Amino acid sequence: MSTLKVKPVQVPQRISSTEEKMRVQVFSLKLEAKDAPEFIDITDHVKNCLTQAGVKNGVVTIFSRHTTAAIRLNENEPLLIEDMKRFLERMAPRNGDYKHNDFTIRTVNMTENECPNGHAHCQQLLLSTSETIPIINGALQIGRWQRVFMVELDRPRPREVLVQVMGG
Repeated sequence: MSTLKVKPVQVPQRISSTEEKMRVQVFSLKLEAKDAPEFIDITDHVKNCLTQAGVKNGVVTIFSRHTTAAIRLNENEPLLIEDMKRFLERMAPRNGDYKHNDFTIRTVNMTENECPNGHAHCQQLLLSTSETIPIINGALQIGRWQRVFMVELDRPRPREVLVQVMGG
């Protein structure tokens, strides 16, 4: 059986309502992939939002407004990214059999330029729409190799990622 050790992190001071009010700021990142799947490293953009917000202690939530794009933390190492792309393809192949792609029977949430993308929706189930990261002393508390990615799963097109910074 593994052992879990919990160690408190020293925060310079507690934020009280009389000393400093909690702030909430939201930023919009607009981006477009060149391929799919594609892992786009947005870490520096998130850090820039944090700097602009001026929050020293709190949390940042990074959220994709799309059902076929994801937000994940992982390592930005080229061979690993290729492994992750192959993993997603194995789990939900682009050429798989998806009822969502059968436009002769599908009648819900259709658009004029609808494309078959059942694979991207299924791949997104394995990932996530958002990540929340603690902020301590004005810095994202990510590990040495961790980076924030917007993962395009469908096809290149305009995407929006919201970055919400909360704290004081």
